[in-house]
Amino acid sequence: MTPSFAADTLAGKAALVTGAAQGIGLAIARALVEAGASVLLADVDVAVEQAAASIGTRSAARIVDVRDEDALAAAADDVIARFGSLDIMVNNAALTIAKPVWDIPAAEWDDVMAVNLRGVFFGCRVAGRHMRAQSFGRIINLTSLAGQRGGAVAGAHYSASKAGIIALTKCFAQELAGDGVTVNAIAPAAIDGPMAQAMPREKVSAMAATIPVKRLGDDREVAAAAIYLASDAAGFVTGTTLDINGGLFMR
Repeated sequence: MTPSFAADTLAGKAALVTGAAQGIGLAIARALVEAGASVLLADVDVAVEQAAASIGTRSAARIVDVRDEDALAAAADDVIARFGSLDIMVNNAALTIAKPVWDIPAAEWDDVMAVNLRGVFFGCRVAGRHMRAQSFGRIINLTSLAGQRGGAVAGAHYSASKAGIIALTKCFAQELAGDGVTVNAIAPAAIDGPMAQAMPREKVSAMAATIPVKRLGDDREVAAAAIYLASDAAGFVTGTTLDINGGLFMR
């Protein structure tokens, strides 16, 4: 069943979502608006403007490179100027390059780390400063099963960066817990998004057969986790990683 979101869950809240032009980022942005929040969608892809337009009211778009802390700071200022506050930060932007570990050039390693890990560090720091000053905030970082279990299917640099996000989430959670700000991570796997849709259907079916629940996940199921972590109901949840993987990895 596709999740639905109560329109008053996040009423009056304002959010910034990176990597929001498509896939999980767009699904989270759309769910935030459905739950009552106002949202700035950020991405390096100009398609983010069309994505924001598809959501409609209480949404806007901005071209942002998360490798640039000043660009993220400007985006946070934009959220506050448009909507009055920055209450929810979703660090979703990521770069995935599937390549054998022996074939990853140093420059590519650095670029993946810059987008996936440095970008989350900057996003947490920029949002954390605003949220600490207002004594409230929700920071949600998108990690991955690859960061928990390793493996080079999505690239060793991708796996290493996603593992770093889990540790970084705990660092910021400890730093901000006394200021009314929670910091959590979501670790999706086997989600039926742009990557899966680009694969041959027989390969997707074979992958689904290996998942305990026998299907791929829906990006709105990931969005549902983000809505929970952004809500008042999750005020006692911080420093955790929530798995959305159909049972592929059980702890």
